[in-house]
Amino acid sequence: MTVDLAAARASAFEIIRQKSFIRGEVTLASGAKSDHYFNMKPTMFDPEGSRALCELILDRLSDVEVDYIGGLEMGAVPLIGPLALMSGLKGRPIPGFFVRKTVKGHGTRQRIEGVTDLNGKRVVVVEDVTTTGGSAMSAIEALREAGAKIAMVISILDRQSGATELYREAGIPFTSLFLASEFLQAAPET
Repeated sequence: MTVDLAAARASAFEIIRQKSFIRGEVTLASGAKSDHYFNMKPTMFDPEGSRALCELILDRLSDVEVDYIGGLEMGAVPLIGPLALMSGLKGRPIPGFFVRKTVKGHGTRQRIEGVTDLNGKRVVVVEDVTTTGGSAMSAIEALREAGAKIAMVISILDRQSGATELYREAGIPFTSLFLASEFLQAAPET
C-alpha cells in the first residue's frame, strides 16, 4: 500500500486549520494565556483527519523500535485505536494503551489501560498538542514506573513553547507533525 505522505500532510493541515485552530484568548493546560488555541479532537474524530494523522504518525515511526503506542487521556485516546488498527493493516501491528490522569477509583484500579505488562517494553507516547511537555511527562512517569522504556514522544502539533527543550534535557526523542507557527503564518490575525 503506497501512501502519498505529502497529500496526507496537506489534508491533515487543512482539516486542522478548518476544525481545530481557534483564534481568541484562552488559558492553556500549562496555565499560560494565549491568543490562539488548538483543539485536535474535531480533527482526530474526522474520518479523513484520523486517517491522515495515522499515516503521518506511522511514517514517523518507520525506523523506531516500538512495542506499544499510547498516551495520556484524553488527548491521545481518539487516535490510539485507529493507530493500532492501521499499524496492523500495514503489517506492523503496534498495540495501544492509554494512561489515566489519576488511578481509577473502582474496578482494577489501573492507571495504564489496554496492556497488562510494560516491563522492558519500548513505548511511543502520542500527544495531541504539546505546549511545555508537562502533560506527556506525567504519562512518561507512570510508564517508567511500570518498567516501560520511552522510545519517543510524538505530537500532532508543537506550540513551540518549551517542549522540545524539556524532552532534549530529559534525553527523550521528540517530534511533531506540525508547528503552531505554520498555522499562525497561514492564517494571520484579522
